[in-house]
Amino acid sequence: MRFAPEGRPFIGASTGILAALTGLAWFAGGGWWIGMGAWLPVAVWTPAFFRDPARVGPQDPALIVAPADGRIVSVAPVHEPEFLRADATRVSVFMNVFNVHINYYPVSGQVAYRQYRPGAFLNATLDKASERNEQMSLGIEAPKGRVLVRQIAGLVARRIVTDPSVGAEARQGSRLGLIRFGSRVDTFLPAGATPSVKIGDRTTGGVTVIGQWTT
Repeated sequence: MRFAPEGRPFIGASTGILAALTGLAWFAGGGWWIGMGAWLPVAVWTPAFFRDPARVGPQDPALIVAPADGRIVSVAPVHEPEFLRADATRVSVFMNVFNVHINYYPVSGQVAYRQYRPGAFLNATLDKASERNEQMSLGIEAPKGRVLVRQIAGLVARRIVTDPSVGAEARQGSRLGLIRFGSRVDTFLPAGATPSVKIGDRTTGGVTVIGQWTT
């Protein structure tokens, strides 16, 4: 299994603590066994959280794929004033702490916009989280039009990792970053694209089709 580089310190620390607790339990016994047993799920979960599985999804300029694993919590008409500067459909994917947390480019093209905004850490399933929470927005110039992807921090997630800078090549289905410990990713589809998912649908990042270009 491949792991995200950002997870190596956490994986090393959780494994080291487990080894120390196991040693103490073996030699001292008593309550150290309880401590080891309590820490074991954390030591198992940490590498699982930072897993970076190989993905094979569509490479099709007519399609828009999910930027994250998780559940669709919103498909809503909005006005996007930053990059699209027009009415759009916002498709929101919520990632819980058990989902893969790598984020993926929904379309191929070029990164033309990048904007970080500090903010609150509201429950990421709420609509207002898209405007009020800490976030990073990436605008992509695709062959058929512009698409905006927004990584949003949540109640637990306090670290957004965004790989590309403006001018970087975006390749559909490849990694664009990661959010640590559960959050949300919004994709803003312009007027020339229609959503292919509904609230409650499950997505696989880089694979599930969430929209299609109609023009």
